[in-house]
Amino acid sequence: MGRLKNRVLAKLFTRFPGIFKLEKYAEKAVPLEIEGTPWTDFTGKLHESTVAIVTTAGVHLKGQKPFDMQDPDGDPSYRELPSDTPREDYTITHDYYDHKDADADLNIVYPIDRLEEFVAEGLIGGLAPKNYGFMGHIDGPHIKTLIEKTAPEVAAKLKDQGVDVVILTPG
Repeated sequence: MGRLKNRVLAKLFTRFPGIFKLEKYAEKAVPLEIEGTPWTDFTGKLHESTVAIVTTAGVHLKGQKPFDMQDPDGDPSYRELPSDTPREDYTITHDYYDHKDADADLNIVYPIDRLEEFVAEGLIGGLAPKNYGFMGHIDGPHIKTLIEKTAPEVAAKLKDQGVDVVILTPG
């Protein structure tokens, strides 16, 4: 019943945002404080750079384990998304936003086709062989797992691929 409730609420929030007092939800959120700059300034040349996508839209391959939608604190795990995957092999498991439009055009949350076009036009040097999908709803104890385990694992994998630029897309 929880998944159905989440999907219905996501559709209502999307279609009738004025009815809900979303500010009240935001006020209850405990802010996460990070010291220092959580990124590195880009000083390279984009047309020579390797670009990767990291999405928090719940994108994964149909053959991969779906994100855990039963845990109210979310799922801090990630899925590897090879760039050469046929588009029909992707799916989205995420109940906390209405992804009807993204189901129709994955590029809304995972702009793989646009980046391939940029490579072909010479605007970027290349696309990373592997991109990464997360679930965007992470709360409670899973925040620590995300910060201390899974996000650093993905950062290391991106570095090992020689990625220069990461595009982070929300759901």
